[in-house]
Amino acid sequence: MTTLTDAVRALFDGPNYAHVATVLPDGGPHSVPVWVGLEGSQIAFLTDPTSRKARNLAHDPRVALSITDHDQPFTMAQVRGRVAARLEGDEAWAIIDRISTKYTGQPYPLRTDRVVFLVEPEHAWAQAYG
Repeated sequence: MTTLTDAVRALFDGPNYAHVATVLPDGGPHSVPVWVGLEGSQIAFLTDPTSRKARNLAHDPRVALSITDHDQPFTMAQVRGRVAARLEGDEAWAIIDRISTKYTGQPYPLRTDRVVFLVEPEHAWAQAYG
């Protein structure tokens, strides 16, 4: 486990879009944009429980995330780690609504078919250019 620096935390705390990369069954990479948030020292993202990334994570918990600052795209961070938990039900919806409110100003409108993954960071860094 690694501690996230203030610079990394600031990017994941803000309404910035991240890309999450998982490992396909054939070993290839799979990367998609996601909404993210912080839950203590872990990074949270939501998805449909039957999505490709959810299926990938069921077989291999390794994940990489990249994120850029919405207003300053040359400010970025990368995190590599492993999924520490998959949450469902009320616990997941509390996190989903917090994340949705950060991005849209309101709770998540679709009330079915969502889970939350919590990522335990193993390596993280941030960098700003310009």
